[in-house]
Amino acid sequence: MTGLFDGVLNHGPLGALTDDTAWLQALLDAEAALARALADTGHITDQQAESIAAACQADRFDPAALGRAAEGGGNPVIPLVKQLTAHVHQTDPEAARHVHLGATSQDIMDTAAMLLFRRAGQVLRTEMSALITDLHGLADHHRTTPMPGRTLLQQALPTTFGAVAAGWAAGLTGAAERLADVLTHHLAAQLGGAVGTLASLEPHGPAVAAAFAERLGLPEPLLPWHTERGRITEIAAALGRVCGAVGTTALDIVLLAQTEVGELTEEGGSGVGGSSTMPHKRNPVAAVSALAAARQAPGLVATLFAAQIQEHQRAAGAWHAEWLPLTDLLRRTGSAVSWLRVSVQRLRVHPDRMRANLDLTGGLALSERLTTDLAPELGRLEAHRRVTDACREAVDQGLDPVEVLAEHLRGLRTRERISALLDPAAYLGAAPVFTDRVTGRTGQAGPSGTGASPADTATGPTDTEEGTDER
Repeated sequence: MTGLFDGVLNHGPLGALTDDTAWLQALLDAEAALARALADTGHITDQQAESIAAACQADRFDPAALGRAAEGGGNPVIPLVKQLTAHVHQTDPEAARHVHLGATSQDIMDTAAMLLFRRAGQVLRTEMSALITDLHGLADHHRTTPMPGRTLLQQALPTTFGAVAAGWAAGLTGAAERLADVLTHHLAAQLGGAVGTLASLEPHGPAVAAAFAERLGLPEPLLPWHTERGRITEIAAALGRVCGAVGTTALDIVLLAQTEVGELTEEGGSGVGGSSTMPHKRNPVAAVSALAAARQAPGLVATLFAAQIQEHQRAAGAWHAEWLPLTDLLRRTGSAVSWLRVSVQRLRVHPDRMRANLDLTGGLALSERLTTDLAPELGRLEAHRRVTDACREAVDQGLDPVEVLAEHLRGLRTRERISALLDPAAYLGAAPVFTDRVTGRTGQAGPSGTGASPADTATGPTDTEEGTDER
């Protein structure tokens, strides 16, 4: 990623936690932990370990230079160890002899990847928690605000904006829980030496590996995992799921902010969401940016899954293929979450426009309710036929659906009854109850409840009736 695109695709706190300096420090942290583990198991003195650890500071090294030097051995650890050894030699020549003792380059790279993901992942969890809290507030505030439900991009039955926001929050909550599970149960240190036997540390290899993991605060694996890449794919899958939940929410916001829909807008202040050529534009730029970042995840996840097929004890190329996609996936995921937080904080909800859009069908979207009401008398098929015929006539001839239905159902339902049955605000089903399950609103029916809460049946003014536009 170049700086030219960072403002959009590298937004939020994860950028600094996944850049070259962050990677370099994670590599050096692994080397420092190895030195201390060697001291813990009696291979070197504590003073020698601290001499090595003291040199493990990222600002002493040039990431770009290390990258150029990596072409010689195929990874940046080889030139890093060479330079680290030279730094240690300046202050403690004896300690310099023990830099990187027992490890192979992949041990340091894989361990650094675990450290990088843990650091970035913890911040990502914090960002997601704040986003979910914002969505809960939005859902609770609009738990009974009616809006069109849409299937196949067409108006279907009514729902509430609270239920929509609760759906966004539920998806993100599931993704956050999966991310937490990976952070807790699927990370591990890596120390196996050349072929995963730690033969150069015989007979103390397992003890050094255990001390290494403890120093890092990472779980100790049963055995080295050089070509068993399940941990990397667990990370990839968790991040991909986060991007899926973010992308779904962002796409809904973008669609609901279309001029012809107008049910949401992002209010970002002067210059935010503008166009280079069209002064009238109010683009939902935060949601668009979140969507742009999230859409890159599937390809990156696929690359990491493809790279898990590796040969023998050390892979030829597949391991190397993981580094950049893993870094990019972390950055795109962090950017997607960060941008969606901005979008949700900027959102202005327009209940009056939601109601106006519901009224565009003249009540036809509620034809299911009328059919259900008639079914006990006419049977479901006959009720469906009569209502369908009336609706088709109203649409084909541009007539008032209530008037046409009243004519077709003369003697069965009055015009007033038909009009009441076609009122979208009175056909919200369990949308408020489902919303409450997500937001944790107290005093509502639980998952097994069937009744509406007092708030569901209140007759006081709502956002829609007052015509207010707010979050």
